[in-house]
Amino acid sequence: MEIAKLGEFGLIDRLTKDIKPQNTSTKYGVGDDCAVLHYPDSEVLVTTDMLMEGVHFDLTYIDLQHLGWKAAMVNISDIFAMNGTPRQLTVSLALSKRFSVEDVEQFYSGLRMACDKWGVDIVGGDTTSSYTGLAISITCIGEARKEDIVYRNGAKETDLICVSGDLGAAYMGLQLLEREKAVYYQMVDEAKRKHAASGKTAGDTVTGGSAAGIQIPDFQPDFAGKEYLLQRQLKTEARGDIIQKLREAGIHPTSMMDISDGLSSELMHICKQSHVGCRIFEKQIPIDYQTAVMAEEMNMNVTTCALNGGEDYELLFTVPIGDHEKIQELEDVKLIGHITKESLGHVLVTRDDQEFELKAQGWNPL
Repeated sequence: MEIAKLGEFGLIDRLTKDIKPQNTSTKYGVGDDCAVLHYPDSEVLVTTDMLMEGVHFDLTYIDLQHLGWKAAMVNISDIFAMNGTPRQLTVSLALSKRFSVEDVEQFYSGLRMACDKWGVDIVGGDTTSSYTGLAISITCIGEARKEDIVYRNGAKETDLICVSGDLGAAYMGLQLLEREKAVYYQMVDEAKRKHAASGKTAGDTVTGGSAAGIQIPDFQPDFAGKEYLLQRQLKTEARGDIIQKLREAGIHPTSMMDISDGLSSELMHICKQSHVGCRIFEKQIPIDYQTAVMAEEMNMNVTTCALNGGEDYELLFTVPIGDHEKIQELEDVKLIGHITKESLGHVLVTRDDQEFELKAQGWNPL
């Protein structure tokens, strides 16, 4: 169905008609000029992300349901990175005519699955037309007690540096998808050359999945043994489970942020805003086996991928040295270094005990 057939309000009604609030702070959601939220005893946290087709995602290899999931999760992750609890979300879309109502429903199904996982209410947004592809703007609203909020600027000398999960897998998943996309387009170009050499017109050959009648062989991407990498790239997970584990263990981080642009970039943000230095150890950086294998296949340094790849959405945080034993007991949390004086700089200690200056070389969207 063409979106124009429903119109803006008809589309909104169709996408949100059965959304029911899960939080008492949601007084009124979709259907008026503003959502109404009530927070009498908490601080309000607000984060916004914009995702642009061709810059942040490629619809060649991510379907709209996974895109909806990811768009929600990257915003929910920001609330967790402040040690908060996500509560509401607004979504705005700019859509070109190539998208149908069913396409947008697929996007919303992924969006809603992500929100349902963390008990987040969709309370509004906007839709408009686009001449340049799909644009997505998500705002997530959360809450936290004033004393619970964790900023980037609280790291202190001798604090321990920790990360959740493993690093570099999402980046290697992207490299895998880009590799297979390149193989596919090479096949398309070769088919076009053969078609042109045959002297046939565009309508002379018609096969399934072919463009303009050009015969393109069936293509199956080679993802065997790399499923984890694809999951990390396409099905982003916000680490609210780690926040819960920290609370249960009685650990209050001194600084924290999520790893969206790469470990090195995020750690440098914490150091700059906290006016401290850092020392991390290569052998302590958590890397999954599939990540290491894929890096070797592509002749890439796996540590570089872990430091600079981005899109892991794991949590990077610092804790007082007195919490060392508690951190050691936490599952899926790894101690990778410690905070130093600002004058000592930012140091990466390699596996053979050489020291190098850590540089921020992660994703830059501009």
